[in-house]
Amino acid sequence: MTETPDPPTLRERLRALPVFGPDLPGLDVGSAPDDPSTLFVDWLQQAIDAGLPAPHAATLSTADAGGRVDARTLILKDVDGDGWVFATRADSPKGVAIAQNPNAALTFFWREHGRQVRVCGPVVPLGPDASAADFLARSGFSRATALAGPQSTPLASRGAYRAAWDAALERVRAEPDLVLDAWTAYALEPTSVEFWASSPDGQTRLRYTASSDAPADWTKELLWP
Repeated sequence: MTETPDPPTLRERLRALPVFGPDLPGLDVGSAPDDPSTLFVDWLQQAIDAGLPAPHAATLSTADAGGRVDARTLILKDVDGDGWVFATRADSPKGVAIAQNPNAALTFFWREHGRQVRVCGPVVPLGPDASAADFLARSGFSRATALAGPQSTPLASRGAYRAAWDAALERVRAEPDLVLDAWTAYALEPTSVEFWASSPDGQTRLRYTASSDAPADWTKELLWP
């Protein structure tokens, strides 16, 4: 009688998973621009053009006043002179953490291209005008979700949420210029930006570090993978 082999362990299954495919674009260090935002936008646009899923999704990592670290995925809104822009409620856990400790990091990962970018630095609110413009640019459904109730607080039931959301959507439709007071647009002003790329001939890490005297000036250096 043939014995049935033991199923693979989780460790074995994880070890066997492929990570990247062939034909990765890599990173040409010699042609890297002087400003990291230029390279980032180029990589992001390549991801968009290639049809990669949610190329603008990023993990925002924060730490509160007690040093407790948290992370969540959100959507990048822009990259401009203010920095890497995103938005959320100021009274959400991430908004509270930013108010207590503005130092944060954004991590982007485009698996199909074998690329990762880490953006680190302080986060600053962009003010009421930018925040209102961001809120009003959201879909009615998205605005209703933000207005329905305080984010991340306990919820009695899905029915309670649905009732609150329906009421919020009616309010959005009745008041198209309504802006949630707590809604805040933020910019992460980078002090360092690290680009990581995998390719058939190995991995490449390139870090940009801002000058403390002139934040617009950047130093580039290779890092060991």
